[in-house]
Amino acid sequence: MPRRSIQFQSGYCYHLYNRGNNRQKIFFEAENYSYFLRLLRYRLLTAKIDLLAYCLMPNHYHLLVQCQGGDVSKAMQSLTLAYTKAINQRFNRVGSLFQGPFKAIEVDTSAYLQHLVRYIHLNPVKAGLVDRSEEWAFSSYCEYAGLRAGTLPQMGLVRSGFGSAAEYRSWLDDTQLPTLTEVRALMLDE
Repeated sequence: MPRRSIQFQSGYCYHLYNRGNNRQKIFFEAENYSYFLRLLRYRLLTAKIDLLAYCLMPNHYHLLVQCQGGDVSKAMQSLTLAYTKAINQRFNRVGSLFQGPFKAIEVDTSAYLQHLVRYIHLNPVKAGLVDRSEEWAFSSYCEYAGLRAGTLPQMGLVRSGFGSAAEYRSWLDDTQLPTLTEVRALMLDE
Protein backbone atom coordinates (compact mmCIF):
# COMPACT_ATOMS: atom_id res chain seq x y z
CA MET A 1 0.00 0.00 0.00
CA PRO A 2 1.47 3.39 -0.94
CA ARG A 3 2.29 5.76 1.88
CA ARG A 4 0.14 8.82 2.40
CA SER A 5 1.77 11.97 1.02
CA ILE A 6 0.55 14.13 3.91
CA GLN A 7 2.42 13.95 7.22
CA PHE A 8 0.10 14.48 10.19
CA GLN A 9 1.60 16.86 12.75
CA SER A 10 0.57 17.66 16.29
CA GLY A 11 -1.37 20.92 16.60
CA TYR A 12 -2.42 20.96 12.93
CA CYS A 13 -5.97 20.62 11.60
CA TYR A 14 -7.04 18.29 8.82
CA HIS A 15 -10.13 17.71 6.69
CA LEU A 16 -10.69 13.95 6.51
CA TYR A 17 -13.29 12.52 4.19
CA ASN A 18 -14.29 9.41 2.32
CA ARG A 19 -17.29 7.98 0.52
CA GLY A 20 -18.84 4.63 -0.15
CA ASN A 21 -17.42 2.23 -2.68
CA ASN A 22 -18.95 3.03 -6.09
CA ARG A 23 -20.57 6.05 -4.38
CA GLN A 24 -22.94 3.69 -2.60
CA LYS A 25 -24.41 4.29 0.84
CA ILE A 26 -22.32 3.76 3.93
CA PHE A 27 -25.17 4.57 6.34
CA PHE A 28 -28.38 2.58 5.87
CA GLU A 29 -30.37 3.38 9.01
CA ALA A 30 -30.23 5.82 11.94
CA GLU A 31 -28.41 3.35 14.18
CA ASN A 32 -25.54 3.20 11.65
CA TYR A 33 -24.92 6.94 12.05
CA SER A 34 -25.06 6.62 15.83
CA TYR A 35 -22.65 3.70 15.83
CA PHE A 36 -20.18 5.59 13.62
CA LEU A 37 -20.32 8.55 16.03
CA ARG A 38 -19.64 6.24 18.99
CA LEU A 39 -16.67 4.80 17.10
CA LEU A 40 -15.46 8.34 16.36
CA ARG A 41 -15.55 9.22 20.02
CA TYR A 42 -13.68 6.10 21.04
CA ARG A 43 -11.18 5.70 18.19
CA LEU A 44 -10.23 9.36 17.65
CA LEU A 45 -10.47 10.88 21.09
CA THR A 46 -8.59 8.04 22.77
CA ALA A 47 -5.90 8.45 20.10
CA LYS A 48 -5.34 12.14 21.05
CA ILE A 49 -7.19 13.50 18.03
CA ASP A 50 -9.77 16.23 18.61
CA LEU A 51 -12.89 16.21 16.46
CA LEU A 52 -13.70 19.85 15.65
CA ALA A 53 -16.64 19.34 13.26
CA TYR A 54 -18.32 16.52 11.39
CA CYS A 55 -21.11 15.65 9.00
CA LEU A 56 -22.20 12.13 8.16
CA MET A 57 -24.06 11.86 4.86
CA PRO A 58 -25.73 8.74 3.43
CA ASN A 59 -22.78 7.95 1.14
CA HIS A 60 -19.85 9.89 2.62
CA TYR A 61 -18.50 11.68 5.66
CA HIS A 62 -16.54 14.84 6.45
CA LEU A 63 -14.44 15.21 9.60
CA LEU A 64 -12.43 18.21 10.72
CA VAL A 65 -9.84 17.07 13.23
CA GLN A 66 -6.93 18.54 15.12
CA CYS A 67 -4.06 16.18 15.82
CA GLN A 68 -2.82 16.35 19.41
CA GLY A 69 -0.01 13.87 18.94
CA GLY A 70 -1.97 10.76 18.02
CA ASP A 71 -1.59 8.66 14.88
CA VAL A 72 -4.41 9.87 12.61
CA SER A 73 -3.90 7.16 9.98
CA LYS A 74 -3.96 4.36 12.53
CA ALA A 75 -7.04 5.76 14.29
CA MET A 76 -8.94 6.19 11.01
CA GLN A 77 -7.95 2.74 9.82
CA SER A 78 -9.22 1.28 13.10
CA LEU A 79 -12.45 3.30 12.83
CA THR A 80 -13.27 2.33 9.26
CA LEU A 81 -12.33 -1.31 9.76
CA ALA A 82 -14.55 -1.62 12.84
CA TYR A 83 -17.42 0.15 11.09
CA THR A 84 -17.12 -1.92 7.90
CA LYS A 85 -17.08 -5.17 9.88
CA ALA A 86 -20.20 -4.14 11.80
CA ILE A 87 -22.08 -3.07 8.65
CA ASN A 88 -21.08 -6.23 6.78
CA GLN A 89 -22.31 -8.35 9.67
CA ARG A 90 -25.52 -6.35 10.17
CA PHE A 91 -26.52 -6.42 6.51
CA ASN A 92 -25.03 -9.80 5.59
CA ARG A 93 -22.67 -8.26 3.06
CA VAL A 94 -19.02 -8.77 2.18
CA GLY A 95 -16.25 -6.62 0.78
CA SER A 96 -15.14 -3.07 1.19
CA LEU A 97 -17.61 -0.43 2.23
CA PHE A 98 -15.43 2.59 1.46
CA GLN A 99 -14.01 3.71 -1.86
CA GLY A 100 -10.46 3.38 -0.55
CA PRO A 101 -8.32 4.97 2.14
CA PHE A 102 -9.67 8.21 3.59
CA LYS A 103 -8.55 11.48 2.02
CA ALA A 104 -6.82 14.18 4.07
CA ILE A 105 -6.18 17.85 3.41
CA GLU A 106 -4.23 20.09 5.78
CA VAL A 107 -6.20 23.13 6.92
CA ASP A 108 -3.52 25.79 6.78
CA THR A 109 -5.33 29.10 7.48
CA SER A 110 -8.04 30.27 9.87
CA ALA A 111 -10.17 31.48 6.94
CA TYR A 112 -9.98 28.02 5.38
CA LEU A 113 -10.90 26.48 8.73
CA GLN A 114 -14.02 28.64 9.06
CA HIS A 115 -15.16 28.12 5.47
CA LEU A 116 -14.58 24.39 5.81
CA VAL A 117 -16.76 24.16 8.92
CA ARG A 118 -19.51 26.05 7.15
CA TYR A 119 -19.22 23.79 4.12
CA ILE A 120 -19.34 20.68 6.31
CA HIS A 121 -22.44 21.88 8.13
CA LEU A 122 -24.26 22.95 4.95
CA ASN A 123 -23.59 19.64 3.18
CA PRO A 124 -27.06 18.14 3.91
CA VAL A 125 -28.75 21.33 2.65
CA LYS A 126 -26.62 21.37 -0.50
CA ALA A 127 -27.53 17.71 -1.12
CA GLY A 128 -31.25 18.44 -0.74
CA LEU A 129 -31.69 16.14 2.26
CA VAL A 130 -33.03 18.95 4.47
CA ASP A 131 -34.02 22.58 4.09
CA ARG A 132 -31.97 23.81 7.06
CA SER A 133 -28.79 22.48 8.64
CA GLU A 134 -30.42 22.10 12.06
CA GLU A 135 -32.77 19.47 10.60
CA TRP A 136 -29.86 17.06 9.96
CA ALA A 137 -29.11 15.16 13.16
CA PHE A 138 -25.82 13.66 12.03
CA SER A 139 -23.58 16.70 12.01
CA SER A 140 -22.06 18.98 14.61
CA TYR A 141 -24.12 21.95 13.39
CA CYS A 142 -26.57 21.85 16.31
CA GLU A 143 -23.73 22.02 18.85
CA TYR A 144 -22.16 24.99 17.05
CA ALA A 145 -25.50 26.75 16.73
CA GLY A 146 -26.30 26.24 20.43
CA LEU A 147 -29.27 23.97 19.67
CA ARG A 148 -27.84 20.78 21.20
CA ALA A 149 -25.54 20.24 24.16
CA GLY A 150 -23.34 17.52 22.68
CA THR A 151 -19.81 16.84 23.86
CA LEU A 152 -18.24 15.28 20.76
CA PRO A 153 -17.05 18.34 18.80
CA GLN A 154 -14.38 20.56 20.33
CA MET A 155 -15.63 23.97 19.17
CA GLY A 156 -13.28 26.43 20.84
CA LEU A 157 -10.82 26.88 17.97
CA VAL A 158 -13.51 27.52 15.35
CA ARG A 159 -15.93 29.57 17.46
CA SER A 160 -13.28 31.82 19.00
CA GLY A 161 -13.94 34.59 16.48
CA PHE A 162 -17.67 34.78 17.20
CA GLY A 163 -19.59 36.24 20.12
CA SER A 164 -22.80 34.28 20.49
CA ALA A 165 -24.15 31.02 19.12
CA ALA A 166 -26.82 33.07 17.29
CA GLU A 167 -24.13 35.16 15.57
CA TYR A 168 -22.30 32.02 14.59
CA ARG A 169 -25.53 30.37 13.37
CA SER A 170 -26.23 33.37 11.16
CA TRP A 171 -22.77 33.10 9.61
CA LEU A 172 -23.06 29.33 9.15
CA ASP A 173 -26.38 29.65 7.37
CA ASP A 174 -25.03 31.80 4.54
CA THR A 175 -26.76 30.22 1.54
CA GLN A 176 -24.28 31.78 -0.88
CA LEU A 177 -21.63 29.31 0.26
CA PRO A 178 -21.36 27.24 -2.94
CA THR A 179 -20.43 30.35 -4.95
CA LEU A 180 -17.50 31.30 -2.73
CA THR A 181 -14.19 30.55 -4.46
CA GLU A 182 -12.63 29.64 -1.09
CA VAL A 183 -15.12 26.81 -0.73
CA ARG A 184 -15.22 25.43 -4.28
CA ALA A 185 -12.02 23.44 -3.68
CA LEU A 186 -13.61 21.76 -0.63
CA MET A 187 -16.50 20.22 -2.50
CA LEU A 188 -16.44 16.47 -2.75
CA ASP A 189 -17.89 15.26 -6.03
CA GLU A 190 -20.75 13.24 -4.55
